[in-house]
Amino acid sequence: MSLSRRTFLASSGLTAAATVFPHTSLPAAPALKSRIKLGLSSYSYWHFKTAKVPIETVIDEAARLGIEGVDILHRQMEGEDNAYLQKLKRHAFLNGVDLICLSIHQGFVYPDPAERQKNIEHTIRGIEMAYKMGIPCLRLNTGRWNTIKSFDELMAKRGVEPILDGHTEDEGFKWVIDSIEKCLPKAAECGVVLALENHWGLSSTPEGLLRIRKAIDSPWMGVLLDTGNFLENPYDKLAMVAPYASFVQAKTYYGGGEWYSLELDYKRIFDILRKANYQGYVSLEFEGKEAAESGVRKSIDMMRNAMAS
Repeated sequence: MSLSRRTFLASSGLTAAATVFPHTSLPAAPALKSRIKLGLSSYSYWHFKTAKVPIETVIDEAARLGIEGVDILHRQMEGEDNAYLQKLKRHAFLNGVDLICLSIHQGFVYPDPAERQKNIEHTIRGIEMAYKMGIPCLRLNTGRWNTIKSFDELMAKRGVEPILDGHTEDEGFKWVIDSIEKCLPKAAECGVVLALENHWGLSSTPEGLLRIRKAIDSPWMGVLLDTGNFLENPYDKLAMVAPYASFVQAKTYYGGGEWYSLELDYKRIFDILRKANYQGYVSLEFEGKEAAESGVRKSIDMMRNAMAS
């Protein structure tokens, strides 16, 4: 194919320039700066013990405080019908707030395949809801053995419970991994990252959480790092998980925690996240007994100071 005169002259000019300036190169790209953004979990305003605070109210508060995103707790929603989902999406958009995560509850640690299937279907429904709202991330739990029925008692025992009689921990991990893998095709179809939290159960340790994460080879499988769910030696454990984090939830406890309190150094935590090159959201989960309006404001002020220091 013959070159046009214009193409020839242009290519000749480039060749000449390369001859005259043989060592010329583009400037090096600047080092990537941390782009961590703050989010607000709707859970900060409702701890399952009082009347539900509407998601719209949390969006309004996020906008008022200049917080960039809202993380929605599924159990706090008024419903699942599409009209309601679109209402929340519109309300967030008009207030300049992103909807960043949908935090649902499920458990896959059941010997009965029918129980696991029920939770798989619930998770797939959650993925579809997130997609309809334009939310790119869905929080996952492994579930737990449920040998301690009361959550209050579980917290009193620091989240540790016995394995179900007649079963092994390896069985539990297999149930969780197999169940999550059945949710991934829908996650890929909808463009929703499944972020497994270091919650109670098999993911309560870094080793357990990462065992599941590393067993699942999918770009739609991620990790949700909760700063308040490693009750002992939290910083070493947070540092182990941070390189895998897709989303972060950050707990504070003004007024004393609903179940426990941790003295967390957020400057140290943000340093851990930056060292791991984390670039996403840190969503506040205020879990204190102080009124949410003041507890959230204090928490956000503290986190902004920690980020800036």
